[in-house]
Amino acid sequence: MGNPVLAIGDKRYSSWSLRPWLALRMAGVAFDEHPIRLRQPDTLERILAVSPSGKVPALRLPDGTVVWDSLAICEWAAEQDGALLPNHPATRAVCRSVSAEMHAGFPRLRQEMSMDLLRDEALPEIPEDVAAEIVRIQAIWSDCRARFGQDGPFLFGRFTIADAMWAPVATRFTSYRVPLAPVPAAYVEALWALPDMLAWKADASRE
Repeated sequence: MGNPVLAIGDKRYSSWSLRPWLALRMAGVAFDEHPIRLRQPDTLERILAVSPSGKVPALRLPDGTVVWDSLAICEWAAEQDGALLPNHPATRAVCRSVSAEMHAGFPRLRQEMSMDLLRDEALPEIPEDVAAEIVRIQAIWSDCRARFGQDGPFLFGRFTIADAMWAPVATRFTSYRVPLAPVPAAYVEALWALPDMLAWKADASRE
């Protein structure tokens, strides 16, 4: 029946596309990419042809089913590879909680520090409300690393959907040269050490 097909936006800018792409890669799921250039006259038309929401990403499964939300695609990937969620039910619940908080929150960070993988420049000044969101993010990362990170460098030790959801935030902290406490800084380094993260960035540079 063929591979699932993941429609994605520009790798330089599309944080929502990076999340499920990384989850699928880390799960070992074979899939085909359907890139759609953003900010073009025909962008919306091309996206609507593959995604009912008019947004990317969208995953078309071999039976024709379309999954059009980043977190939902990550959850689907976790169903193909149980390693993308922690084993213990309570820990899985925390993993889903921090993933959902990223999915729904941090609007000021998104606005002031949009993903741009080719940027390497700090903001002249970080607004107070953005700084508050950065404090919350570092608290989440530090708490997860302290409570669940004994078996590896990621939030729950091994790589999970939570890391896929937070990976674009790590890229923002690099692009905007955000100073971080030692534990969050080490976590950002662990994400950037992933070959798939480096491959995504290399593709972004070639777009």
